[in-house]
Amino acid sequence: MSSSKLDTSGVFTPPSGSGETHLSLPADAVQFHKNGIVFPCGRAIPVWREMTVDLHSPRNGKRLSCTGVVVACQGVPPDGYQVSMVFLNLSPRSARALSAMAFA
Repeated sequence: MSSSKLDTSGVFTPPSGSGETHLSLPADAVQFHKNGIVFPCGRAIPVWREMTVDLHSPRNGKRLSCTGVVVACQGVPPDGYQVSMVFLNLSPRSARALSAMAFA
């Protein structure tokens, strides 16, 4: 026997609007880490927001698409924000490419 209750609180409903954020950042503005990135942003991005990021290596021009979650967003409106994002479910190949970017 099992039971469940339908969540009608709206807590798990995405915010209104498309929810998409498009940023174009220079390579020197992004700090690469072995499991994620830190980057500047002009507006706050909610913590736990899932995002897909397309990275372009400045060294060899290769592209890497990663899905991750925002784990921190610190700053104030006039000065901008520092966003920390951890990537999820990286394939071994993507993890190696990200590590190469981090240690380059």
